[in-house]
Amino acid sequence: MSSRFAGRRFSWLRLTILLVVVGALGYSAFVGVRWVQDTAEVDSEAAPWFAGYVDITATPSYAVETETSDGTENVTLAFVVSNGACSPSWGGAYSLTEAAASLDLDRRIARMRDQDRDVIVSFGGQANDELALDCDSASELEDAYRAVVERYDLTTIDFDIEGTALADTASGELRAEAVAALQQSRRDAGDQLAVWLTLPVSPDGLTADGSATVARFLAAGVDLAGVNAMTMNFGESRSSSESMSDASIRALQSTHDQLAGLYRSAGIQLGDRSLWRKIGATPMIGQNDVSTDIFTLADAKALNAFGIETELGRMSMWSLNRDKTCSVNYGDTTRVSDACSGVDQGDTTYAELLADGFDASPDASAVATTAEPVESGSDEDDPETSPYPIWNESASYPAGTKIVWHRNVYEAKWWTQGDLPDDPVAEESSTPWRYIGPVLDGETPIAVPTLPEGFYPTWDPEAIYEAGDRILYEGIAYQARWWNQTASPEVALASPGDSPWERLSDDEVTRLLADADSADG
Repeated sequence: MSSRFAGRRFSWLRLTILLVVVGALGYSAFVGVRWVQDTAEVDSEAAPWFAGYVDITATPSYAVETETSDGTENVTLAFVVSNGACSPSWGGAYSLTEAAASLDLDRRIARMRDQDRDVIVSFGGQANDELALDCDSASELEDAYRAVVERYDLTTIDFDIEGTALADTASGELRAEAVAALQQSRRDAGDQLAVWLTLPVSPDGLTADGSATVARFLAAGVDLAGVNAMTMNFGESRSSSESMSDASIRALQSTHDQLAGLYRSAGIQLGDRSLWRKIGATPMIGQNDVSTDIFTLADAKALNAFGIETELGRMSMWSLNRDKTCSVNYGDTTRVSDACSGVDQGDTTYAELLADGFDASPDASAVATTAEPVESGSDEDDPETSPYPIWNESASYPAGTKIVWHRNVYEAKWWTQGDLPDDPVAEESSTPWRYIGPVLDGETPIAVPTLPEGFYPTWDPEAIYEAGDRILYEGIAYQARWWNQTASPEVALASPGDSPWERLSDDEVTRLLADADSADG
């Protein structure tokens, strides 16, 4: 190929290597700085904790006040819901005052505190209306939440948002506004209030409604302690070859990626470890509501190991009421019981397996706060300081194309046009963009590799092309996918599935240049 490069005074291969080395050095420096920052942020926070859920109104009653040492020291009491008139109740059956009298709840909580055990209260759940559905204003809702927080002297609260409450936009906005005001007023008074969102997930992560819920809380100014993924009831979304723990781990990994995007959209850059600390996992032990989904003791061990490795911020389970083998009188273990797991547990409890290594106190974790959003305008994109072209809503992007948007680099997973790269409510499996990382300080546009004129014949609308033929069209290299004539390669950019032409990737062009340079000597 020497005739194609006659008179050339520089090496394409050396230039390519130089660009790669310079980029790698810059990226390595950035990664080093971010690792130090991320480690400092994580190490300054309290360690991960475990608190299993207890259905406090279930029969038979679960003795939360009994002192234990098997991982059940801390508990998440469920659920505070509306009594139909924007007033908090336990399970819709007991007002706070009635629960004190009929369930001795206040006294039992006091006894737990005497044992240095922490209590979390969860609002919502599947069966009843979350308070936001029945309140008319954010201030009224804030008062309802405050009544619970102050009565039980809480430092951590949990919002289990699912079903109707998850899909209802109006109540979601009201809830976010009320929680933000409550958290701020508590902090102004010198009291901590950590807020967790507990949301349903599939192995692909949060649903669109779940992502929207997180986005609302962040937009309202809620300092989220984290998102607790309900890793349960996967049904057909779990492949037949996946164990429940495998599906749960995949769900957590997907949620991690989604949260990164949601926080970026809120103007907050969090490191990998910091993001894991903002994620919790709550499996439904034993038999799930979906008959084919059974979370085994082996699944509990595997999920715990993953949680320890990634330093999940929280581990839980539904529920402590169910953490025992069903008696012989309970004949159909595929039918979910509120009082047993449906699995032969022997002498082992799910709580001790899941809690292993999650030894910290929720109260201590409540002091951790998220970094403040970056200043407005700092995410403006400048072509002169961006390594790749800035995303354009009208442009089309083949798979593998890299762009810049809001000072972050994304890569197209498949052909896309008009899809917002940092869409905060897009599910990880449905967005065509993969987040690569932020634009680094001092970056400039990376030269897109192009083939010199004459490397391949210029496209001729009258010529006949066979599959595998290559041409140049406006400086871009294409390869024929099938026999064609008169079909413009330009169509491949707008509608790649319909075009007989496929654009060569930047990596392929770089390899061609390197091979030509090597052959040229």
